Amino acid sequence: MDLGLRGRTALVLGSSRGLGEAIARTLAAEGARVIVCGRDAGRVAGVAGDIRAAGGDAGELVLDLADGAGLAAALDTLTVPVDILVNNSGGPPPGPVAQASAEQWSRSFEAMVGSLVAVTTRLLPGMRERGFGRVINLVSSGVAQPIPNLGLSNALRASIVGWAKTLATEVARDGVTVNCVLPGRIHTTRVDELDAAAAKRSGSTPAAIAEASRATIPMGRYGDPQEFADMVAFLASARASYVTGAQIRVDGGLIRGV
Repeated sequence: MDLGLRGRTALVLGSSRGLGEAIARTLAAEGARVIVCGRDAGRVAGVAGDIRAAGGDAGELVLDLADGAGLAAALDTLTVPVDILVNNSGGPPPGPVAQASAEQWSRSFEAMVGSLVAVTTRLLPGMRERGFGRVINLVSSGVAQPIPNLGLSNALRASIVGWAKTLATEVARDGVTVNCVLPGRIHTTRVDELDAAAAKRSGSTPAAIAEASRATIPMGRYGDPQEFADMVAFLASARASYVTGAQIRVDGGLIRGV
């Protein structure tokens, strides 16, 4: 199936590692020009270089979503129209939500939510003028089924879902779609870090925590980043032109709600 991505430009936030990296590589393989983003210039250059070595087209943009002024300055350097925006931010540290300070809430909101809204607001007018745009927000299974000890993430990512659903209705007639994708337990370094933190809290081992976690997933395994990236590539494509305002689960059946 031709996804119709050739000639399109995709800005993939947080694409120097993890799910963002898998998405950037997949979009490039489908013919899109990808702008790899991240805080670590070396990682960004490495991923972009790999994409180019494989025959793809990749640019580089070093930015920190937690630095508002630096983020705006980085966006000023963009020289090509962006057709596809993948909003992907890191998560806050785990911990009891009742113990989160006001400063933690504020800092996490700006990095996880405010920055994504700012980037989208900046790029949206061009998408609407050209009559084509894809805004894809990576959130978490916690927005549908709150994850214990990840209260900050559960709450803040849920706010992204509310914003995205509202935005989707406002821009639908302009050919712009806005969707959220909910990853379950996809095997990335972030999941390894969470398993390690859970092991430390419980006096267990990361391997034991991972085994117990896999047992809660109907498919009996963690997902592969490529499986997640394939869904994002479809939502970014011309083929997904009638899908907007949706929450798509890529979780192996983990979420128990209907």
